[in-house]
Amino acid sequence: MRIDILTLFPEVFDPVLSASITGRARTAGLLEWHATNIRDFADNKHAKVDDRPFGGGPGMVMMCKPVWDAVQAVEVRDPRVAQRVLLTPQGTPFTQSIAEDLATKPRLLLIAGHYEGIDERVIDALEPMELSVGDVVLSGGELPAMMVIDAVARLLPGVLGHADSAAEDSFMPRGPDGVRLLDCPHYTRPREWQGRGVPEVLLSGDHGEVEKWRAGQMMTRTQERRPDLLGE
Repeated sequence: MRIDILTLFPEVFDPVLSASITGRARTAGLLEWHATNIRDFADNKHAKVDDRPFGGGPGMVMMCKPVWDAVQAVEVRDPRVAQRVLLTPQGTPFTQSIAEDLATKPRLLLIAGHYEGIDERVIDALEPMELSVGDVVLSGGELPAMMVIDAVARLLPGVLGHADSAAEDSFMPRGPDGVRLLDCPHYTRPREWQGRGVPEVLLSGDHGEVEKWRAGQMMTRTQERRPDLLGE
């Protein structure tokens, strides 16, 4: 999969994405990313890409032309059609099911906004999928873009060391009728730590009972912590 990122801060991506799972995915040829500076498409000597908002108010707004020109220039660098994604607090909440859908695309183009936002006219023209990573306002879309890349990369075939690793994560469809459940508690050595032991069932060697215990823990945790996932 190819992922293009349009940003005012391209230098922040490689140090983070080159580590751990995403870094190994790139080394294995399963994932590539390219960060492009929107300022490269400014049409003034100061590389200015923002201006004051019409109607007044604080902050600055990113202008249409640099964003539009950046998208057009980057998309022709690869023949695969890119799914455009704008990271914005006003977007649809990013979920595991959306990550699964994005992981089926051959190419993504992520637009990381900044300042007060992007001129609405270029958003209307580009028609991107608009995603939010939570009910919080960040300085820009760079961190949300990294979250999307990491979540999607884990789902690409061959990226994780164990074929079932992604399927056993939280929010994967494992409950009745495809309900997405939180993961169960996990334990490792030593068997006792600060007077706290490991549930005996995990030491029993009875794989059937272990699976029943884990399934029960998933349902209980989901009911306690995220009952919204269970609906009715």
